[in-house]
Amino acid sequence: MKKMLLLVTHGMMLLIGFATGIYLLPILTQPPAPDDKMVGRVASQALFTGQFQPDLKGSDALHYGDGTLYVSNAMISFSGSISPGPDYRLYLSPEFVETKADFLAKKSVMKQVGEVKTFDNFIVTLPDDIDPAVYNTAIVWCEAFGIFITAGKYQ
Repeated sequence: MKKMLLLVTHGMMLLIGFATGIYLLPILTQPPAPDDKMVGRVASQALFTGQFQPDLKGSDALHYGDGTLYVSNAMISFSGSISPGPDYRLYLSPEFVETKADFLAKKSVMKQVGEVKTFDNFIVTLPDDIDPAVYNTAIVWCEAFGIFITAGKYQ
């Protein structure tokens, strides 16, 4: 009985440690976030603005975004915070989505524009072949775990 209790408690601690490591690793390895001046430079050239809101249907206490999105022809910047996590990607969509199911149903018409590597502010350079005016929504998606993080309609 004592061995079983030790096995269960040690197994639980191992699981908690692993989960904590997955959560903390992106925070510890993120590059320096762009400051408000850098985000402001993109914002001054923005054709569109939008909001990431933490209360979307597909967001929760561990997966959310809260702040303002600025979209220019060359870059997308964000002033605010998103929940930390690994392998975040920024997508543009022609339709607003706010859940994982919606995202997966519409993914074929979306464009992945880049990686999101910082969690307090970010700037993503748009590939030359993407016209942001063709889309109306920016989405942060965790590619590694297939988790919806947040979305914001910008036009």
